[in-house]
Amino acid sequence: MTVYLNGQFLPIAEAKISVLDRGFIFGDGVYEVIPVYSRRAFRLDEHLRRLDHSLSGIRLANPHSDAAWTQLLNELIARNTPEDQYLYLHITRGVAKRDHAFPNPPVAPTVFAMSSPLTTPPAALLASGISAITAPDNRWLRSDIKAISLLPNVLLRQMAIDAGCAETIMIRDDAFMTEGAASNIFVVKNGTLLAPPKDNLMLPGITYDVVLELAAANNIPHEVRKVMKNEIFGADELLLTSSTKEVLAITTLDGKPVGTGKPGAMFAKLYGLYQNFKREVMRA
Repeated sequence: MTVYLNGQFLPIAEAKISVLDRGFIFGDGVYEVIPVYSRRAFRLDEHLRRLDHSLSGIRLANPHSDAAWTQLLNELIARNTPEDQYLYLHITRGVAKRDHAFPNPPVAPTVFAMSSPLTTPPAALLASGISAITAPDNRWLRSDIKAISLLPNVLLRQMAIDAGCAETIMIRDDAFMTEGAASNIFVVKNGTLLAPPKDNLMLPGITYDVVLELAAANNIPHEVRKVMKNEIFGADELLLTSSTKEVLAITTLDGKPVGTGKPGAMFAKLYGLYQNFKREVMRA
């Protein structure tokens, strides 16, 4: 595997980062995950805008222009073999003496990117759906920043794994849903798709955006608003979206079936629309 680190493309075994890197010491950095289909980065402009938002949120200057990022990432794609990949991009505030305050004067950021094979959910999982649990959302109030300090998300995902499930859906203030530990969540009720609003309490998902665009383009009733806790448990369907999982049905929640306990009509519709969108936009 070839990776990128601070201006160089090199084998992953040769990539070295200082133990004084602020990403290692403080989790002081941001990241981005970008799917690649047929060697073409999916919605790269949108991912770069989100990256810029995250960097601005932690007061770190973007080390590259969009054009430079595009060239860098396209070269990384070309240097790795899979036709379908996902890119992991990681930027920290750099290497400095351990101090909570920003380095003064500023130091060069650490910029790392790698590619991994993209494996979409298998047919059996699409047919069965996945299981999820709920848990309080105890994260900080800037979840719109894609920060590398993901310990709450790690613990929430592990809660799901320990319960024999695939994802944890987070509930804020015992009142409303925010998102999954590593995904966005949609609720379906009476034929209407419900999505929580993009704000400081959730990550603005790129796949989330695509699903809402597809719903609008295909006259699927949808609402973007706070989704209350009782609406999750009374849902006809629950859907999960992410860059690597695309669109999945959640068929069991906290040990109880969601709706019929099987992937429903809204999932089938949106999954099909998403795959058609991929074929038209990425496979042409």
